[in-house]
Amino acid sequence: MILQFIYESFDFKSWIILSFVLLLLVDLIKYRNPSRFPPGPWPLPFLGNVFTEIDFRNVNKLAEVYGNIFSLRVGSEKMIIVSGYKMVKEALITQIDSFVERPIVPLFHKVFKGIGTILSNGYLWRMHRKFAVSHLRTFGDGKKSLELRIQQECVHLCNAFRAEKGPFNPMVTLNSAVSNIISCLIFGQRFDYHDEYYQRILRLDTECIQLIGSPRAQLYNVCPWLLEYLPGPHQTIFSNYKQITDFLRGEISKHREDWDPSNPRDLIDNYLTEMEKKKSDPEAGFNIEGLVVTCLDLIEAGTETATTTLRWGLLFMMKYPEIQEKVHEEIDRVIGQSRQPCLADRVDMPYTEAVIHEMQRFGDVVPLGFPKKAVKDTKLGEYFIPKGTSITVNLSSVLHDPNEWETPDTFNPGHFLNENGQFQKRDAFLPFSAGNVQKYHLMTSQKVICLGLILFIDLYLHFPFLYKIIYTNKQ
Repeated sequence: MILQFIYESFDFKSWIILSFVLLLLVDLIKYRNPSRFPPGPWPLPFLGNVFTEIDFRNVNKLAEVYGNIFSLRVGSEKMIIVSGYKMVKEALITQIDSFVERPIVPLFHKVFKGIGTILSNGYLWRMHRKFAVSHLRTFGDGKKSLELRIQQECVHLCNAFRAEKGPFNPMVTLNSAVSNIISCLIFGQRFDYHDEYYQRILRLDTECIQLIGSPRAQLYNVCPWLLEYLPGPHQTIFSNYKQITDFLRGEISKHREDWDPSNPRDLIDNYLTEMEKKKSDPEAGFNIEGLVVTCLDLIEAGTETATTTLRWGLLFMMKYPEIQEKVHEEIDRVIGQSRQPCLADRVDMPYTEAVIHEMQRFGDVVPLGFPKKAVKDTKLGEYFIPKGTSITVNLSSVLHDPNEWETPDTFNPGHFLNENGQFQKRDAFLPFSAGNVQKYHLMTSQKVICLGLILFIDLYLHFPFLYKIIYTNKQ
């Protein structure tokens, strides 16, 4: 009787309002925060904080308001942002077993499929990380041929710089040089700087990295079931990665034609061998699709970070000529003008080593770490973090933490020198992340940057860099 009266009394507009109110109540009840959950900006019903830009500048502003541990809601998913060295260390090192897995982020899962070395979990991740770290050690440290190839790449890089007439943007040239180091590890060969097909692959990858951080692309993570069929930057990302993986499949096919298990040339050969060994263990995930994503992981983990770090280095040296002069003096004293630099020179070049580290600290190449997931209910600081909650660490806040760095907002190589002028490591130096779960990404990026150090020094052996602002018609 009462229900019939309500039904007859309500018009269409009233039913719409009632439905909205009921959905709003369901949203409030379903996503109500538990006791002692980190605070954060008030989320919009159904959408959460989807319009809150998650870049390091805005994250730092939010941390000033809500503290070093605060929460956001993206669609139906809750995430925690952790800032400051003390809290980041607790999350990544002290409680490493509590935050060991990766959450499923729809935008990345569409491309990487939860396999490979960076975005996988469990047994598959452990087996692939073990393989990748072993390969990097073997081909990165144990074989002089890699260092020789890097020295040869220095010659190509310097020649490319000499060929430029007047001011130019070094991004493409540096990216080509660094990517060739990665290519040696993956494909066993380099590509000519004028190889248009390979340059196109590099441009596609750069465009992906730029688009992934855009708010419109992040909307895909809120409702992938809808945006899957709508235009937007996410479609460009998927299309670009499809072309990149097609390129990788082509290189893998070439390797399979002349693969010799007794004489591995690179990562692809080693992975093909591992596929044969693991045929009886399908859960390890060693198959062609896993190989494609593993190659893509290595490219993503090393190329962009190292290239951007070197670009920052060139800018800092131009802006601070007194530091550039000290680097030149150390290079002249240790290496001279008659030979190429090598990794063994690092021990005798503490100031240059300090400059390289300060480039990474001040350059903020990876300001926010990739999300992790709480595998159990845990406590972080004074807050309760439920199982399944994603956390993202604000690495920028660590590298500029005033409690850890004497002059956090100044480019100062002295941060990495002791009172005797010798190089010293710093606990708060976390340019990529920390903890064993990050070992592969950290090892990859650090290795490429260390090898990129040879490129950096070789450039300074042959070229002075002057700081000058060039205005163009576009500006």
